[in-house]
Amino acid sequence: MKTNLLFVLFLLSSFSLRAQTVPTENVEEDTVVQSKPHKENFLKRLDNWLAGTYFNSKYDTSYVARPRQRWLIRLMANQTGDYIHAKGTIKDVYSKYDLHTRNKTTVSLEVNYCDIAVALSVNPAEMSGKYKDYEFNFEYHNPKLSLDFNYQRSTSLKGDVKLDNFNHLDEDGLRLKVYNVTGIYTFNHRQFSFPAALYQNYYQLRSAGSWLAGVSFQGGSIRTTDELKQRSSEAPDVHLTVTNLGIGGGYGYNWALGHSRWLLHLSALPTFVVYQHNRLAVNGEDIRENRSNFNMIFNERAAVVYHFSPRLHAGTSLMMSNSVFDDENVRVRQNKFLVRAFIGVRF
Repeated sequence: MKTNLLFVLFLLSSFSLRAQTVPTENVEEDTVVQSKPHKENFLKRLDNWLAGTYFNSKYDTSYVARPRQRWLIRLMANQTGDYIHAKGTIKDVYSKYDLHTRNKTTVSLEVNYCDIAVALSVNPAEMSGKYKDYEFNFEYHNPKLSLDFNYQRSTSLKGDVKLDNFNHLDEDGLRLKVYNVTGIYTFNHRQFSFPAALYQNYYQLRSAGSWLAGVSFQGGSIRTTDELKQRSSEAPDVHLTVTNLGIGGGYGYNWALGHSRWLLHLSALPTFVVYQHNRLAVNGEDIRENRSNFNMIFNERAAVVYHFSPRLHAGTSLMMSNSVFDDENVRVRQNKFLVRAFIGVRF
C-alpha cells in the first residue's frame, strides 16, 4: 500500500514526541497543558492500531506468518519494456511491424512501516535527457485480492517495418498510449501468499498453491506523429484504438525450500476477451472492423527470494502481460514486462 511522504514523516515524529514526554503531578497543569499530550496520545494510539492491524494475519500461520520487525527498507532496480509485433493484409496490401519502445531503468528506495510504504525512484537516462517516455506502475496485494495498473505514453517505438517503401521506423514516428489493468482473486488465500513473493512483508513457511480468478482490461491507441509526416510526405496517417476486456482463471504456487530460506513463485492467469471495440483508420478512412477469431490477454509472474537471515533478504521478480489478437486479416502480439531485483533489510 502506498501513501505520501508527509504521512510517513508524521508517523516517524511520534518517536521523538515520546522521548520529550514529561509527566506532571499537578492536576490543574494536566488539564491546562495545551494540545501536546493529546497529540502524543493520538500518535501512540495510531501506532498501536497500525501494529495491531499489521500482526492480525488473515493467513493460516502454519503456512504464512508475519516477520517480527515492522520496518522494511528495500533497494530496488527495475526495468520495463514493451514489444509489439503485427502483420496482416488489408485491402490487398501486406504489412509487418516488429517494434519496441526504449527500456526504462529505475533505481528505487522504499521505506515500509506496517505495510504503509513510500518510495523514491530515479531514472538516470531521464535525468540525462535520453529517456522522454512516461510510465506509471501500481501494485497492490493482500491475502485475497491483487491489483496491477500500468500506464505508458511513448514516442520511442522503433524497429523493422515492411510496408510499401518503408523498411524501418525510427523514434518519434508513432505515439503510443496504452494502459493495462488486472484484478486477481486468490481462492486459497489462507495458505498461499502473493505478498510473500512480491512484497516480502510475509514469510511463506510451507509450500502452497491456489487457483486464481481474474479480470484483465487493456485500452489505448497508436497514432502517426507530425514528426514522421514532416520527415516523409508519403507516410500514412495511421490511427489504431483498442479496448479489450478479458475474464479467466489460472493457478499460482509458492515453493518454500531450505527451511523457508528460499521462496520460488510461479503464477499464470490467461483471460479470454469477452468484449472488444477495436478500430483502425488510415488517412481518415476506417479499413478494419471487429471480426476477431482469437483474442486473449495473459498475465504471468515469477519470483525468487532468498532469506539470508530474518532481517536480510534479496531476490528478483518478473511480471509479464502478453496480448494476442487475431482476426481474419491481422495478427497482433504485445509483450509488456517488468523485471525487478531487490535487497531488503528489516528492523
